[in-house]
Amino acid sequence: MKPLVSVVIPAYNNDEYLEQTVRSVLGQSYSPLEVIIADHASSDRTLEVMRLFADDPRVTLLSTDAGGGALRNWNRVSEAATGTYIKLVCGDDIIYPDLIARQVDALEANPSAVLAASRRDIVDADGEPFIRGRGLAGLKGLHPGSVAIRKSVRNGTNIFGEPACVLMRRDSLENVGWWDSRFPYLIDQASYTRVLLTGDFVAVDEPLAAFRVSASQWSVRLVKDQAGQTMAFHDWLAAEHPNVIRASDRRVGNLRARAMARARQLTYVYLGRRMSRSNAGTGESIV
Repeated sequence: MKPLVSVVIPAYNNDEYLEQTVRSVLGQSYSPLEVIIADHASSDRTLEVMRLFADDPRVTLLSTDAGGGALRNWNRVSEAATGTYIKLVCGDDIIYPDLIARQVDALEANPSAVLAASRRDIVDADGEPFIRGRGLAGLKGLHPGSVAIRKSVRNGTNIFGEPACVLMRRDSLENVGWWDSRFPYLIDQASYTRVLLTGDFVAVDEPLAAFRVSASQWSVRLVKDQAGQTMAFHDWLAAEHPNVIRASDRRVGNLRARAMARARQLTYVYLGRRMSRSNAGTGESIV
């Protein structure tokens, strides 16, 4: 029998964290799972780490040719999935033991829902939380997809969280053409939005995953570009779906996207100082 849930992990230069990520998936209280990991031509030891799980019957190991950015590997693992539900977990994030069980229960109890999301903790490079319970913007339980989309736009940020926070119906993702990278920094939110245009959203109001950030990541250097893409996404959505996003929603969302960019910059400054202090004894610096 095919599993109800597929967890797909598009790995790229994740050798430092990938083992912890995979073990968090295999350690779920929910079973059975199909776990698919694809290496995207990594230049580090990612492939060696993947091979630690080669003998686990739940795990399938794949490779993806170089090029095509995140979209190529995200689609590679997603298209290989056979479960009714699909969860994508990036190769450095963590899911807590009951996440899949909670989200499966939510979707099974709400057949009209095409996507479930939960809150998450934001952790530093060492896995230490510095923001807890982020996400959902106060949403709980079942809502029309259009309501959830509008809520996210008006907040100026992705209230659904990173892919590890989300469980979708696989056929819903396939029917919208898989992942959408026309706004590269919003590949997750743009894809959720297209799925949510087809059905309802269910919010699981618990922190059930951990998203890892580092002060040395691309997001530090490109916060302004990310805000610009968020506003461009809002503009596109309002133009394409005026029945979902009104002009006032777009204006409010764009103002808040700029404010979120400034807040994100301050967060990375704080994180850089925090990690510098923690590494002071070793003579290493993260920035």
